[in-house]
Amino acid sequence: MILNPKPKNSGIVFKRCEVIFDSAGIDARLAELDKLMTKPGFWDDTDKAREVTRERTQLSDWRQIWSSLENDLEEIEILLDLAIEEESEETEPEIRARVAALEKRLDIFEIQRTLSQPHDKNNAIVDIHAGAGGTEAQDWAEMLLRMYLRWADRNDFKTKLVDVLDGEEAGIKSVTFTVAGDYAHGLLRSEIGIHRLVRISPFDASNRRHTSFASVFVLPDIEDDIVIEINDKDLRIDTFRASGAGGQHVNKTSSAVRITHLPTGLVVQCQDEKSQHRNKEIAMRVLRARLYQLEEQKKAEEMKKVHDTKKEIAWGSQIRSYILHPYRLIKDHRTSVEMGNVDAVLDGELDSFIRAYLLSEANKS
Repeated sequence: MILNPKPKNSGIVFKRCEVIFDSAGIDARLAELDKLMTKPGFWDDTDKAREVTRERTQLSDWRQIWSSLENDLEEIEILLDLAIEEESEETEPEIRARVAALEKRLDIFEIQRTLSQPHDKNNAIVDIHAGAGGTEAQDWAEMLLRMYLRWADRNDFKTKLVDVLDGEEAGIKSVTFTVAGDYAHGLLRSEIGIHRLVRISPFDASNRRHTSFASVFVLPDIEDDIVIEINDKDLRIDTFRASGAGGQHVNKTSSAVRITHLPTGLVVQCQDEKSQHRNKEIAMRVLRARLYQLEEQKKAEEMKKVHDTKKEIAWGSQIRSYILHPYRLIKDHRTSVEMGNVDAVLDGELDSFIRAYLLSEANKS
């Protein structure tokens, strides 16, 4: 006789998210927004109109995803009823596989519904900077870079290195890279802060234990519909030969681009592409994102948030510790989530930490 997974698996899986998604409430809000958008003069206040349309798009996306999940569950329950009626044990593996797939989709949806900030759905621009400690900290920064690139690959995000400053002996002093895909910024903003590594240093001949720090900061890649005015006269654009192995095309021409925004002193550079035009285009995107952030910080309310964030990511107040010696453990200090499989986390298995942080933040609001 086929084992009935209905009360133990599918029902519980579905109920878990049902309590956090009010279908009737969402439908009512969508109707309210549709009515508001048809009123005369809706676009007179452009900022408010964009906020309303952004909310409607997000709610509509959530409703569509939820409807798809409901349909999948209904199909599973129909298949299950038929299997029980016909006493078909051959159908059991298919049912269990579909329940597992539904549970995974519910996990993703549960995280996505917490991502409601204006730019959560955007692509991300990530900066990593090595802390004090020379080669040891620079090696740690490179380990973090690999961890995030592996995480992005596991989640089908596209990444591109924008700028890398190599360390003198090993590792990197700093790196900027982009992560492209839905909700890349919303997911990765959970990684903003100081990351602490404790291990026996491979660069210490005496095999002593070292503590290293690196900072991670994440910006949204701003959409084209947000106007950030950048005057050509405010820019100083320098070109130079990109670093890299000898003989490469990038070393033979001045393809790398450095852009200085004179009014603010912001400096961005890109040397990853062979084309100087392409490097300039990517550098301008990064500059737009940083100027947007600067404008946001000028608002009184945003200034307070920025101040609080700076306190959170100050040296000595790390968000996560990666202990490789004398024991092996990774602990997030904001959520108390721990993982003993250090190698898996450093290979990109970050979803447990990201999920716990986003859900804890959602519960606070």
